[in-house]
Amino acid sequence: MQRIVVLNPKGGSGKTTIAINLASYLASQGARPVLMDFDPQGSTVRWVRKRKPSQARIQVIAAFEKDTRTTRAFQLRVPEDTSHIIVDTPAAIEPGELPEMTRNADKIIVPVLPSDIDIHACSKCIRDLLLVAKIRREDNRIGVIANRIRRNTLTYQSLIRFLHTLGIPIVATIRDSQNYVRAAELGVGVHEMKSYVARADVEQWAPLVRWLAGPVPDAGSPPAQSSGGTGGTGETTVVAQSVNPAPDAACVVPPAVAKA
Repeated sequence: MQRIVVLNPKGGSGKTTIAINLASYLASQGARPVLMDFDPQGSTVRWVRKRKPSQARIQVIAAFEKDTRTTRAFQLRVPEDTSHIIVDTPAAIEPGELPEMTRNADKIIVPVLPSDIDIHACSKCIRDLLLVAKIRREDNRIGVIANRIRRNTLTYQSLIRFLHTLGIPIVATIRDSQNYVRAAELGVGVHEMKSYVARADVEQWAPLVRWLAGPVPDAGSPPAQSSGGTGGTGETTVVAQSVNPAPDAACVVPPAVAKA
């Protein structure tokens, strides 16, 4: 069973969009994903409840609800045949809560939007994951998704430059697409939409899927780009690119993070 935590303390970064579409992909491949919704807004729970019985099975746990009649462990239990647990975290998580939220996480996905405010929030999030939650870079457990991207903009270029300073792989770039809005309204993921409608969006998930399942990337290799991941706005899919970490990468915070 793989535990995947989607995390960014800043609201509006796209955590729920990433979580539900990842669950949709896994379910469409025959896996048995469980979405664990810690966000009091309950968006993930509402999305699952919109799904039809004929669609691939996705179970959801409303982890934000507190039931005094049962233990917390009983409330968060998952079926025995669960293949993946995808945790949709709330906004405004305090640094001290990160160790518990990321406990036993096989992968931690940090979505970030192309704006100065979001870049600053992302730098603080990465810093806290490294220094407070004690996640080591060399374990390849943290990956960043550049979300809602319009490639030919200055903010996109600024975001990519910043991400390259972190020593954390960019595991996907997701274009700014209305397909995600429509999919959320219908209780589906982009992988479940008609191929001629969402092909460009689906292709951009391939690097993320490989990162979740694949080996640790070579930090010294040049950034790889997929020619197939280009949508109508010209976004390019970035395949798990990173920079060389410092010799003691688990203890050293990159300059961009240290200044956050």
